[in-house]
Amino acid sequence: MKEVKSQASQPGAPRKQGGLNAEIQARIGHQLRAMYDDVVRQGVPDRFADLVRKLDEPGAQGGGDTDKNNNGRD
Repeated sequence: MKEVKSQASQPGAPRKQGGLNAEIQARIGHQLRAMYDDVVRQGVPDRFADLVRKLDEPGAQGGGDTDKNNNGRD
């Protein structure tokens, strides 16, 4: 059976690099920044901020410590 060699395997042929070219990377980066900027501008919902404040209060019960008598169940 006759072997077929690709141009990339021939000596002196330019090697094709994997990945995306700079123009495509720049376009993707621009679109990602625009999308994430929208998310950042939305801010944190009040209910999440309230939850964080409550967890930061002294004596707040976090999820890390559990009572040995109830095996983590209330």
